[in-house]
Amino acid sequence: MSRALEILEHVFGYTAFRGEQAAIVDQVANGGDALVLMPTGGGKSLCFQIPALMRPGTAIVVSPLIALMRDQVAALQEAGVAAECLNSSLTQDEAASVEQRWMRGELDLLYIAPERLLNPRTLAQLEHTHEQHGIALFAIDEAHCVSQWGHDFRPEYLQLSVLSERFPGVPRIALTATADAQTREEIAQRLNLTEARRFISSFDRPNIRYRMVEKNGPRQQLLDFIHEHPGEAGIVYCLSRRKVEETAAALCEAGLTALPYHAGLPQEVRSENQLRFLREDGIVMVATIAFGMGIDKPDVRFVAHLDLPRSIEGYYQETGRAGRDGLPAEAWMAWGAQDVVQQRRMLDESEGSAEFKRLANSRLDALVGLVEATDCRRIHLLRYFGEAIEACGNCDNCIDPPQTWDALEPARKALSCVYRTGQRYGAGHLIDVLRGERTEKVVERGHDTVTTFGIGADLDDKTWRSVFRQLAARSFLAVDHDRFGALTLTESARLLLRGEAGFEIRVPTKKKRLKAGRGGIVPTGAEAEVFERLRQWRADTARERNVPAYVIFHDATLQEIAVRKPSSLEELGTVSGIGDRKLEAYGPALIELLNS
Repeated sequence: MSRALEILEHVFGYTAFRGEQAAIVDQVANGGDALVLMPTGGGKSLCFQIPALMRPGTAIVVSPLIALMRDQVAALQEAGVAAECLNSSLTQDEAASVEQRWMRGELDLLYIAPERLLNPRTLAQLEHTHEQHGIALFAIDEAHCVSQWGHDFRPEYLQLSVLSERFPGVPRIALTATADAQTREEIAQRLNLTEARRFISSFDRPNIRYRMVEKNGPRQQLLDFIHEHPGEAGIVYCLSRRKVEETAAALCEAGLTALPYHAGLPQEVRSENQLRFLREDGIVMVATIAFGMGIDKPDVRFVAHLDLPRSIEGYYQETGRAGRDGLPAEAWMAWGAQDVVQQRRMLDESEGSAEFKRLANSRLDALVGLVEATDCRRIHLLRYFGEAIEACGNCDNCIDPPQTWDALEPARKALSCVYRTGQRYGAGHLIDVLRGERTEKVVERGHDTVTTFGIGADLDDKTWRSVFRQLAARSFLAVDHDRFGALTLTESARLLLRGEAGFEIRVPTKKKRLKAGRGGIVPTGAEAEVFERLRQWRADTARERNVPAYVIFHDATLQEIAVRKPSSLEELGTVSGIGDRKLEAYGPALIELLNS
């Protein structure tokens, strides 16, 4: 382990491993297989990068995204590591140059897309280099892509079991930031890693504050939220391509720098927008879930959802793109019952098997339970991954506990009204019946004579809509899409009608602004001015080197420099995140800047 610590300090600039990192490095460096579940920002990459530098031969890293490969290779090269990638963004000459260096055994790590890896020519090259120079290890990043139940399924990942068959003596490590118990088993089975040692870190991301609001003018709600993060980078997720473009345009009109990203845009537009997001400060990316997997930008300060995600797994993966540097970040979501209805409709109309739909609905139910929660959000989120914690104190429910009221009787009245009117009408008509409104439709249908007519006159229209919204969200009512959104009773409704289940809902209130929590070393006053000067130096340096700013140094490293103000190269070398190569390359310029 002394060799691993030496690499950690002198190459990557850190003095100690975190959590399970040391055990994982030891397992793989000694030739063992590993299945690693570690949250985004937890340091997964070091778990294979350090063994790669300890073992003879080239480490092969399977990665699904060009952007992720490019950024990780740039960061490794900045640290003095011989790393390259092979993907479709390279010219023929560039790819040939990388292959020649690989064949000569000059590379420590080679990042490669699964499609290219499985090409017969590449497999033959692997066998040749293994005979000549050895393969240090195979790292399969974003391993959840192998799961057909997962949210980022990639069919080509299913064929990666060939690695264990053709290279049985080479250690393999599969890594992902999120996978429930079922997905973990599927990863192990499909990658032939059932005998691999498993490392499951805590899924908690304590630096992320979770906040969820009911939709009430969502575009303005989003703007108000983003204004709490002036000049900071963030991601806004929307369900549809049209909504992505409309939201990006609205944010630009409001004076923000916002870019759209979805699969329907031309490839060159997507690439340009992604590159700007990675390399410029303060850009808001508005995107579908086509954007984000493997984005290695550490200083994303917020992730917002304007639509309900498909599952807790998806939500966790998407919000995990905030605060990868460990500094405070925020996950915000605006949601409504219509989101749940829309998701269920998409599932009903999908071509998936009955089993797929059942599991997908179950996962959606779990997500609805999270957004409906009146207690700690983090408890519900981590319980899904089999982890128990105490109340976090860093979510909206902990900081500003919601008021609730016992809505069991109104809920029973609502369900009775659905039944008495034949389960053929939407919420608007049902509310008219409950409130005793003799509209033309109510009278025409004879619903002014049913026993539920007028029994809910004590509640206003807004409150009744909240009751129906919660009944649908918690699956006491179903929506019949073939009959224009008519509400129908589910089996669960019997429990409420018999009084065998409780039904508390939130009292709608205007949420207070929650100031983001602070963590780590935070510069203030004159230190903050030094920090801004350091950021400007970093931006200029990154532009000259044509790499993202965070590849030079993370914000956390610059903050520590601003607070400690080292006056010599020796002192600067003790700052977290500064290895030998970076100290040599940037140390003199930083000391000069600090002394000036």
